[in-house]
Amino acid sequence: MANNFDPFREFDRLAGAFFDRPAGPRLMPMDVYKDGDTYVLSADLPGIDPGSVDIDVDGQLLTIRAQRTLATGDGVKWLTRERQGGTFLRQLSLGQGIDTERIAADYSNGVLSITIPMSEKAKPRKITVTSRPETVHPAVEESHSEHTDA
Repeated sequence: MANNFDPFREFDRLAGAFFDRPAGPRLMPMDVYKDGDTYVLSADLPGIDPGSVDIDVDGQLLTIRAQRTLATGDGVKWLTRERQGGTFLRQLSLGQGIDTERIAADYSNGVLSITIPMSEKAKPRKITVTSRPETVHPAVEESHSEHTDA
């Protein structure tokens, strides 16, 4: 069985355990894809209480914040502690063309799903070409009638 060893992550984990302090906000893994006229963001947040999830939109900045509290108690001696507690944070610039009023979120089975619809102005649209009946310019009509009278 392959085991990926990252000395920096291991050092951060050990330092956090030794000093009994969180190492700051943690990133949450996420995927973003476009489905028609809607962007969908899926973020992994296993073990998070849905009540601790906070999503804000400030202008074009989307901020997702969540808190995981690990069970502790008096007399608890950790043998292994690989799950991280603390604050998870992610910020994304939405750019132009997003309907921020219709952003919606759902949390199910440890996955936070956020739907981000495009605004009507930003959606691709077809321009209809109209035509008017041809009108004859008066000078052309006059010239035409002179030739037919002779």
